[in-house]
Amino acid sequence: MIQYKTDDKAFTGLEAAIVLIAFVVVAAVFSYVVLGAGFFTTQKAQETVYTAVAQATSNIQVIGQVYGTASIPANGIDNISFSIGLAPGSPTLDISKMNIVFSTPNDAPKIYTWSSGVASGTLFSASETLAGTTRTGLQSLRPQNQTQISFIVSPVVPKNTIINIEIRPSVGAALPFEKITPPSLTSTNVLY
Repeated sequence: MIQYKTDDKAFTGLEAAIVLIAFVVVAAVFSYVVLGAGFFTTQKAQETVYTAVAQATSNIQVIGQVYGTASIPANGIDNISFSIGLAPGSPTLDISKMNIVFSTPNDAPKIYTWSSGVASGTLFSASETLAGTTRTGLQSLRPQNQTQISFIVSPVVPKNTIINIEIRPSVGAALPFEKITPPSLTSTNVLY
């Protein structure tokens, strides 16, 4: 009779190989999950940075002069108008959600909101002239276009008065600027 010796060395090696392969597979799956989460987090961080930059920079620019008109020059300026445009590369701006804050040293700040018609009270109007045709009630400002903003000030602003205007878009930084009424008023005045 032949006697067989039982030797478990081969089975132990095979079991160790199976366990090693299982560890490698689990580690590969875990690393894939970790890398996927890292890529997702990086993408969200990038979106946050782009959004923050868009909101922190002012896309609006005042183009040309700021004018003050006076129905009765001896009383003071009763209407302010100026043109705005967008900085190069800026997205379209929703004018209907924009506010304008107007103040003088003697008067509290007034907030003007958009009007689809003529400026009155605490409403401002936005218009655009293209090829000799004027469009009023504009709701948006597109890149490479200019929009005329106009609003009525009450009480009237006398000569030699500092005025503060701040344009506040719904997205992006506000654009504040300061002008002074001239020492001698006419019906149309350039504010400097």
